Amino acid sequence: MTHTVAKQIRRIILRQSRRANVGHIGSALSVADILAVLYHDILRIPSPRDPERDRFVLSKGHSALALYAVLSLKGWLDERELSTFCGEGSRLSVHPEYGVPGVELATGSLGQGLSFGAGAALAARMQNSNRRVFVLLSDAECDEGSVWEAALFAAHHRLSNLVAVVDRNGQQALGRTEEVLALEPLAAKWQSFGWHAQEVDGHDLEALRRSLQPAPQANGQPQVIIARTTLGKGVSYMQSQIKWHYWPMSEAEYNQAIAEVEAAP
Repeated sequence: MTHTVAKQIRRIILRQSRRANVGHIGSALSVADILAVLYHDILRIPSPRDPERDRFVLSKGHSALALYAVLSLKGWLDERELSTFCGEGSRLSVHPEYGVPGVELATGSLGQGLSFGAGAALAARMQNSNRRVFVLLSDAECDEGSVWEAALFAAHHRLSNLVAVVDRNGQQALGRTEEVLALEPLAAKWQSFGWHAQEVDGHDLEALRRSLQPAPQANGQPQVIIARTTLGKGVSYMQSQIKWHYWPMSEAEYNQAIAEVEAAP
């Protein structure tokens, strides 16, 4: 079932990005499996207005279309509104905006989401709530000093209800991450900041599901999942191609992409 959700997310990403003629397609496709597992198997959100809901923050704001796809599949975002994505007067822009049901934070200025997540996790503790907080970051976002400031804060306060997921697709707008600003050994860096770190295949649904559960071995630490993914996953000509960070599709490219997604097992 989670596999079906991931395929539906990819289908919506392609359809809406083609209709709006906008980019950030590859970035959205790389997190489709992560979002499918989070929203189908992990997050406890009976309603986006439930005060005891788990919190999810898409710090990697340029993947907003993948989040909108999930919110639509959950029934929290009307399909008619989904089809206004990037249209005049729409609430659904390239980056998520607060006020859309299911969006906890307006993001897009990279490096801000983990700070919010740490604050939300601390608030849950102060309110004696068992809710968890999940923050999805891009790997290039780890170039930002504010990410590491938040990481220090979370470890100091032993926010074991906080989980960061790093979309480690190895690419960013201006090149490959290791060429722009090297991050490796990334897991070891997080560990040195006091986090329990795991590395998983970000397209292996079962591995993701296991890693996103509370980890007893974390011993009260916040958790980080380094999810190794592929930009443009599911569309052969987009995979690991930097131009698909921004590039929109032609009609022919869309037809090939949707055919490949539909044909995938």
